[in-house]
Amino acid sequence: MLKEGSHIKGDRVIWMVVILLSLLSLLAVYSSTGTLAYKYQEGNTLYYMAKHLVILAFGLGLMYLAHRIKYTYYSKIFQIVLWIAIPLLVITFIFGKDINEARRALPLPFGLTFQASDLAKLTLIMYLARELTRKQEIPQSFKSLFVPVMLPVLVICGLILPSNLSTALMIFITSLILMFIGRIKVKYLLSMVGLAIGGFLLFVAIMMLLPKERQGRLETWKSRIEKFIGGDSKEEDQVLQSKIAVASGGILGKMPGNSSQRNFLSHPYSDFIYAIILEEYGLIGGAFVVLLYLILLFRAVRIVTKIPKSFGAFLTIGVVFSLVFQAFIHMGVAVDLLPVTGQPLPLVSMGGTSIWFTSISIGIILSVSKELGKGIPDKPIPETTESYA
Repeated sequence: MLKEGSHIKGDRVIWMVVILLSLLSLLAVYSSTGTLAYKYQEGNTLYYMAKHLVILAFGLGLMYLAHRIKYTYYSKIFQIVLWIAIPLLVITFIFGKDINEARRALPLPFGLTFQASDLAKLTLIMYLARELTRKQEIPQSFKSLFVPVMLPVLVICGLILPSNLSTALMIFITSLILMFIGRIKVKYLLSMVGLAIGGFLLFVAIMMLLPKERQGRLETWKSRIEKFIGGDSKEEDQVLQSKIAVASGGILGKMPGNSSQRNFLSHPYSDFIYAIILEEYGLIGGAFVVLLYLILLFRAVRIVTKIPKSFGAFLTIGVVFSLVFQAFIHMGVAVDLLPVTGQPLPLVSMGGTSIWFTSISIGIILSVSKELGKGIPDKPIPETTESYA
């Protein structure tokens, strides 16, 4: 913990991880946007770095504000936000910006976009943490769990699914892990998985009956899976370029600013930024990034084992698992261990809402960590209580 009286509190190791990832992000974004700068900004290579610096600074501001708020207050706040996130997902699905046959984001000023799925993910974790805390002392049945726990997960994942399969799967798996930790019986979790699989197969069947031009992302999903399992002859070009970047980096890398594959990768500053890190900083640099996320996970687990309140434990493990899971999916794609998903590297890839919601998420973990050592007795949320405070 930081020393008493400091305005910045919480786990100092997590703060250090955030600072290191932010510095790495600035270097990686500056290096990976060179081609973009010459294409759209008349060679002004500082433009995207400056823009990213502003986004990062705002994100750190959000993190600071989030960590100053007592974490129990988030329970009530995000019960309201849940009813905002779901309509936003519907609006995005209908009116969102169409990129590669997917409506994932709403346009914002200054060339930014808002991804409602980022808000929905964090909101759902908050909601589940509260509901699981409430139900620790209540007898379980499928009927008592379906509407308050399972249905919101299925609805949110179902709304995200048509435009972003990987994000829907990530949120669903995170929710399952959180419910398992929350001692939901395995038979009910398997029932939920069965409902999800049935719903997905029904969705695919309906899409296949539509004309090809109206099948959305279905052909993209099929193509990526076939190319992933089909061997080198069927690889996507961006996967091949990513593997070249990884191989050419070697042990020590080419040093910052010397990437050549940034000129060939389609999104080296977001979807494949880890490949650029491996190319410029080598295996050592890549391993260091993995270590930072593992440290974040370890420190969060430490908080979970020490925090005396169930809500704080569920909240922390849900948020950190979501972030680290996303990070490892991104890195798995970059080294061709997973099919292409388009997931950014948390707090490193260039972006707007992704960085901001990642910052808020880490701020919430830091808010929970402030409570360590206060000796607050554990007390589940009563059924009639509207907020956990």
